[in-house]
Amino acid sequence: MKTPIAAALATVLVAGGAVAAWQVTRGEHAEVIDVQPVTQTVDVVARVVASEPVTRTVTGTREVCEDVEVVYQSPAPRDPDRIAGTVAGAVIGGVLGNQVGSGSGRRVATAAGAVGGAFAGREVQERQQARNQRSEVRTERSCRTESAPREQVVGYDVQYELDGVIATMRTEREPGDTLVMGQRDEVIGYDVTWRHDGRTGSARLASDPGRRLPVRDGVVMVPAPPAGG
Repeated sequence: MKTPIAAALATVLVAGGAVAAWQVTRGEHAEVIDVQPVTQTVDVVARVVASEPVTRTVTGTREVCEDVEVVYQSPAPRDPDRIAGTVAGAVIGGVLGNQVGSGSGRRVATAAGAVGGAFAGREVQERQQARNQRSEVRTERSCRTESAPREQVVGYDVQYELDGVIATMRTEREPGDTLVMGQRDEVIGYDVTWRHDGRTGSARLASDPGRRLPVRDGVVMVPAPPAGG
């Protein structure tokens, strides 16, 4: 059986524990009077899953070049009919024929010598011209234009993943591992203004604190700012 003193002590302890529990639950807080999100513009990046080139057949021209051998002849002789040799041969033959016989025989010999000399002179000049005329072989670059069909890449069909969704699009250039789909504003923190015990203050927080901030021993407990904030 409990004594009156023990019962009174027990009542005081229970009441004290209830008060302490109420104080911990109630706590002390600073009032949040303004919250402004802080944003920055970032790229919206999608992951490339696959890409395939899109082609079409076009007809174009191309230049084809090769080395060829070209034969060049020396300039043609100035006397292609060999008149000079014929005349010179006739004169020499006539002189020699004139030295043979006398009278009408000499005239016949002179004429025969002139004819033979003309023929011989023509042949001599022909052989001389043949020796003087030379040919030269040169290697030259010869080019021509040809028409030929070819496959031309006109774009790429790209399959990509963005926010867990698979989609496709066509691009002009071959993509890499990612695609920039655009830009958007991203919240990187919150500028918070608070009021407590007649004082106001502000801080940048990583998350929205709601309507109040905890206070311990008269100090407003401000969480650590976001990275880079």
